[in-house]
Amino acid sequence: MEEISGFEFVKRNNIKEALAIIINDVPSDLSTIFTTDSKIEVITQDHPMAIEIMRHTTAHIMAQAVKELYPGAKIAIGPIIENGFYYDILCEHQFTPDDFEKIESKMKEIIKANYKITRQVLSRKDAIEFFKNLDEPFKVELIQDLKDVETVSLYSHADKFTDLCRGPHLPGTGSASTHFKLMKVAGAYWRGDSKRQMLQRIYATSWFTADDLKEYLHNLEEAEKRDHRKLGKSMDLFHMQEEAVGSVFWHPKGWTIYNVLKEFMRKCVKKDGYVEVNTPQMIDRTLWEKSGHWAKFRQNMFIAESEDRILAVKPMNCPGGIQIFNQGTKSYKDLPIRMAEFGSCCRNEPSGSLYGIMRVRAFTQDDAHIFCTPDQINSETKRFCELLSRVYKALGFETFSVKFSDRPELRAGTDEIWDNAETLLQKATTEAGLTYTLNKGEGAFYGPKLEFVLKDKLGRDWQCGTLQVDFVLPERLGAWYIGEDGEKHHPIMLHRAVLGSLERFIGILLENYAGKLPYWLAPVQMVVATITNDHDGYAKEFCQDLVNNEIRAELDLRAEKISYKLRNHIMSKVPMVAVIGANEEKDRMITIRYLDASQEVLPYADAIEKLKKICAVPEV
Repeated sequence: MEEISGFEFVKRNNIKEALAIIINDVPSDLSTIFTTDSKIEVITQDHPMAIEIMRHTTAHIMAQAVKELYPGAKIAIGPIIENGFYYDILCEHQFTPDDFEKIESKMKEIIKANYKITRQVLSRKDAIEFFKNLDEPFKVELIQDLKDVETVSLYSHADKFTDLCRGPHLPGTGSASTHFKLMKVAGAYWRGDSKRQMLQRIYATSWFTADDLKEYLHNLEEAEKRDHRKLGKSMDLFHMQEEAVGSVFWHPKGWTIYNVLKEFMRKCVKKDGYVEVNTPQMIDRTLWEKSGHWAKFRQNMFIAESEDRILAVKPMNCPGGIQIFNQGTKSYKDLPIRMAEFGSCCRNEPSGSLYGIMRVRAFTQDDAHIFCTPDQINSETKRFCELLSRVYKALGFETFSVKFSDRPELRAGTDEIWDNAETLLQKATTEAGLTYTLNKGEGAFYGPKLEFVLKDKLGRDWQCGTLQVDFVLPERLGAWYIGEDGEKHHPIMLHRAVLGSLERFIGILLENYAGKLPYWLAPVQMVVATITNDHDGYAKEFCQDLVNNEIRAELDLRAEKISYKLRNHIMSKVPMVAVIGANEEKDRMITIRYLDASQEVLPYADAIEKLKKICAVPEV
C-alpha cells in the first residue's frame, strides 16, 4: 500500500484537466495525501462539483482583489450561492457598480499570475492569533465561535492572500475561469443581526465558458422582463400593499386564473379517488402542542387570544385533517383514505424574505393527506407520482427531478421510526420508477419527504410538489384503525401536494410563460374588437356566443384605431383577438389574430367550434 498525492495520482493516470479529487467520498484538494487502496474519483470540468469548487476559489480571488485595491478592507464570509457567490466586506469605500470593472481587472491579473493555492491546518488558538495579526476581526470571531473543533484549515494564494476555509479549492488561481462578472452590491448585517455592523455584499457570477456566461446574463435579462410582479401589474392581475404585508389583493383577472387552476386541481383529485374536506382556520394551542408544531414551528405562527384561550392561525393543514379521520371507527378495509383540502394557511415569514406572490404570509395549498397501511405506501406513492406527472404535463412541464430529504436535526420520533420511514419511502420511490438525489437533513420534523422540482423555460429550478411519509402525527393525535388482526393500529399518513402554494405556482406560471398563458388558463381568452362601431352588433353577437360556450370573452367597442386596440391587448397578453370589420360581417366570417401575430379567417360556426376546443381545460 502506497501513499501518494492527488497530483501524483492524476499524473500517473494522465488526467490533465483535473481540478480536485474525491477520496473515499470526501471532496479534497489535489495536494491531499492518500493510500492507493482508497476509493478515488477525479473532478474535472464536466463533473457536477467542478463549478462549485471553481466558484469557491473565484470568491477568494475576488476577496484578494478587493484587499489589494482597498488595503483597509476587512473580509467576512464568501459562500457559494446559486449561479455564483458573494463576499461580505467591511470597507470605508462605498462600492458601486462603477468599481466593478476595476475589481474584475484585478481578479484577472490574479488568475493570470496563477498563484499556487495551498492548504494549512492550524490549531484554533494559532488560527485566532494568525488572523488577529492580519487585522481580520470577522475571521477571528468565526474561529472563536467554533467551540467544538481543535483545528481549522486555511487556504493561501502563495504569500499574497489567506482565508479561513473548509475547501476544497483549485490547485492554483490560474485554474479559475475568467468568465465571471460582478453583478451587484447590497447591504448585509454581519451574521444577519441588525444590531451588528452593516457590511457591503458584492455578488458575482462565474462560469467555465463564455457561452455559459452569455446565456446566464441573457436569461437574467429575460427573467427581469418575466418578473411576475411586473406582469401582475401590466396584466391587471393582483397587487400587494403595506396594510396587508405578505397577502395578495387579487383583481378579477388574477382571481380568474386562481379559480381556473383550483377547479382544475379539484377535478384531478376527485377523479383520482380523493374526498375533499375543509378544516378550521384557528385552532387552540393544545392541539398544536400535541402535534409538536408548537415546539417546532411556534415562531412562524400567528396567535390570537379569546376568552382566556390562545388560538393559532393554522400554518398547515395536517392536524385538522387527522381530526376528521378520527371521527368514527375506521377499518383496514376503509384504507387508503385520500383526503384533499385547499387549505388556506398563514405563516409569519420575515418581511425581508417576502417576494411578490412567490413568498407570502397568507396562501392556499392544494394539500392532501392519505391515510394508509404500511403495505399501501408503495402503491400510493406510485399513484401520486403518476397524478403529479400528468398535472405537470398539462401545465407545460414535461419533466421534473426528485430530491429525497432525510431526517433533520430538529425532529420528532425515534431513530427506529425514522429508519423505517426512510427505508419505506426510498423503496416506494424506486418502485415508482423515479431516480432521486439526496437532500440531506431537509426532511419535515415528522418524516422524510420527496421534493419534486420543475425546470422553467429559463432553466431555473422550482421546488413545487412534495410527498412526506409520517409515522409520528397519527400516533401523537390518536389516529387508529382496526387491522385485519382485530387490533388497533396507527395509520401511516402521507402528506402530499402537487402545486404547493397556489399563489407561488401562479407566479411560476406567469414567469415561465412570460405572461402568455395557455389558452385554458388565460383570464381573458379572447377579445372581440371592432374596426369601426358600424359592426358593434355583429361583434356583440359573436361575443355572446363565446360566453354561452364558456369561453372567457370580452368586447372592445372603443372608438379607437384597430392597431391601437391590438397593441393594448398584446400588452395585456390576451391570447386571441377577433377582429370584426365590414368583410367579416358581410361574409359571416371571423378573423382571429393570435398573440404571436399570426392570424386566420374562419366561418362563424367553425370559429366557435375551434375556440371551444383550444380553450378547453385539459383532461388529466
